[in-house]
Amino acid sequence: MRTAYQYKLRPNTEQIATIELWLELLRRQYNYRLGERFSWWEENRCPVDACPMVMPIPQLRDHPNYYSQKRDLVNTKDKFPEYKLIHSQVLQDCIKRVKMAFDRWLKADKNGHKLGKPRFKGKGRYRSFTYPQIKQNCIEGNKINLPKIGKVKLIQHRPIPEGFQIKTVTISRKADGYYVTLSLEDKSVPQFTTEVKPTLKNTLGIDMGLKEFLVTSEGKSVPIPQYYRKSQQRLKTLQKRLSRKKKGSKKWLKAVKAVAKQHKKVADRRKDFHFKTANELLSKAEVIAHENLNIKGLAKTRLSKSINDAGWSQFLTILTVKAENAGQKTIAVNPKNTSQDCSNCGEKVPKELNIRTHSCPHCGIVIDRDLNAAINIKNRAVGHSVLKARGARRDTGATKREAHTIPSA
Repeated sequence: MRTAYQYKLRPNTEQIATIELWLELLRRQYNYRLGERFSWWEENRCPVDACPMVMPIPQLRDHPNYYSQKRDLVNTKDKFPEYKLIHSQVLQDCIKRVKMAFDRWLKADKNGHKLGKPRFKGKGRYRSFTYPQIKQNCIEGNKINLPKIGKVKLIQHRPIPEGFQIKTVTISRKADGYYVTLSLEDKSVPQFTTEVKPTLKNTLGIDMGLKEFLVTSEGKSVPIPQYYRKSQQRLKTLQKRLSRKKKGSKKWLKAVKAVAKQHKKVADRRKDFHFKTANELLSKAEVIAHENLNIKGLAKTRLSKSINDAGWSQFLTILTVKAENAGQKTIAVNPKNTSQDCSNCGEKVPKELNIRTHSCPHCGIVIDRDLNAAINIKNRAVGHSVLKARGARRDTGATKREAHTIPSA
């Protein structure tokens, strides 16, 4: 079983200088190695429909791969002695990041999608580095011993679970300071298998929206917090102060940091809300059914600010991960006409978006529009028709689950 714990670091002035030096040197190395791959790709590719009929074929350059670039680090240290200050495995991990970024661009994933072309990182854009290996006793009291950096104070707000071993350590810089992320593994704990079959008793349907964050098939609703909209006035003030500063000055950097801190505060509050909401839902049912929404497409509409503020994609990711770690399950159903179809008789009742009540002229039922959609989502996940599902008990019957450790998002 794999999980991750993140702690806040309290480095001293000398340690901060070392971390910042490493990040800057790694940024330059990342850009150089990425440039090598781009240069090879530009010089050796030839579109089939643009090749001349008669042309001498030049000798192809060696392909800069992960191993050749890693071997070349010896020459880098000879030409630039400051790279000897960085731990060797941290430098090798930088080369690995270049490989992963380049491969994701050229090769499609399991769904057949390709990611965008990797970009060179500007100053301050390289924010983390990783130790692929570290001693198991690296944490001593309230300090963590990082190779070539020293013992750094950390706020260990929760202990490492017994039996878990530290696999990797990642140091990251955020708006409010430095953090360490420990990747933990316990081979004796098997991964839970999600073999739960959805039934009317163990399934809970949820309909996510912008009036309410979600409405369950049991009729309970979770209000939408709108953390970004509530902080807009504060952000407006900070951004106005930033616009009046001379770019690149110390006051400008201070104003940039203030804006970044406010954005991080909003993101942290939203993530905390998502984790608590997901935990509450999974304590009520073994299977959670939701709509298979095209959130990326919806975020490009006129409701983009509200959709991004709600954070549907992050919530569904957290819900899925927590369900898998608890041996539970999430099901994404087709969202077509979940609000239009009657959950009682199955007849289609067309209605505009501003009509928030479902009133069926065929069977006479009058319920909230979102509740009607949540019940339809549950029925589709179970696989029952509306007529078979009508009149069935809607209580989940799920016992309260035990707490499990989950990877931090």
